[in-house]
Amino acid sequence: MDRLQETLVKWYAENRRDLPWRHRPTPYQVWISEVVLQQTRVSQGLDYYLRFTGKWPTVADLARASEEEVLKMWQGLGYYSRARNLHHCAKQIVEQHNGNFPADFEQLKKLKGVGDYTAAAIASIAFGLPHAVVDGNVYRVLSRLFDIDTPININEGQRLFAQLADELLDREQPSLHNQALMEFGALHCTPKNPNCLHCPLQAQCLAFERQTVAQRPVKLPKTKVSTRYLNYLVFRTNDKICLRKRSGDGIWKNLYDFPCVESEKAMTVDEVTRSEEFMQLIEGKTFTITKVSQNFTHKLTHRTLVAQFIEIKLEQELLLIETKDLFLTPERDLGNYPIPRLIDLYLNT
Repeated sequence: MDRLQETLVKWYAENRRDLPWRHRPTPYQVWISEVVLQQTRVSQGLDYYLRFTGKWPTVADLARASEEEVLKMWQGLGYYSRARNLHHCAKQIVEQHNGNFPADFEQLKKLKGVGDYTAAAIASIAFGLPHAVVDGNVYRVLSRLFDIDTPININEGQRLFAQLADELLDREQPSLHNQALMEFGALHCTPKNPNCLHCPLQAQCLAFERQTVAQRPVKLPKTKVSTRYLNYLVFRTNDKICLRKRSGDGIWKNLYDFPCVESEKAMTVDEVTRSEEFMQLIEGKTFTITKVSQNFTHKLTHRTLVAQFIEIKLEQELLLIETKDLFLTPERDLGNYPIPRLIDLYLNT
């Protein structure tokens, strides 16, 4: 174990990327970087990290922001529950911990949106506490080193890898060890085409010896992905456009889009305009369809969204508009609202 730890740290010293949260990592910087980089490549997430810490340099600054500001800043990263949890957590730290992150693993896990992984990252990297971090990179490296065929997405596998990572942890320098192991997985022991022939851990890698590298880690198949069709109604009247604020507990909660007729199969424009939802909105008023967009596809974890945007000119404003969730706004002000990536794709065309 000692030799493996030393090899990883040596490799990290020679190959690590120069990332801003690694210079003098504070709990706030580590937290922001970890939340932003969940489900996101560093190349994409770096700009978001810089914008977040530039606009809100402390957790107290972030807590004072409005949720709408945070969602707007987050726009394009997806998984918007992360942004809502981030904002909620900032308020929680200010209100319950006087603006300071607790230097305790169990207390960190009580924060909104902070699970074992993020708590371990903050505890080890910012506070130097001996907690092993297990992310996708760590799963991959350990499964290959020890040639483990237990699936990583079942409880048994997660417990096994957590225990193994803890046994492997260098307790004298947990921050350096965790970062080295994650970076090694990100840059060297990659999902496809890992550099096995020039790997400093080759002699210790059981998967290399047994030629099972390509089969590790093992992951059970995902739930079948369903398809949902979104027929967006882009109403325009008197230089204004109709927006909808999404409520409920969906993934786009408190983001803005357009009124929509949803369906489980593709609909023609004629079918959309004859639907009950459309008739309730239009209230019998005269309308002109000015444009129908191409289809836009957006893939989520368990669902694929296919959207078309039907642009409609109205001579009169809709009476049902101007509720708290459905309202008219000058089209030039669209950039002020946080919107899902799907809507952003449409607007950019």
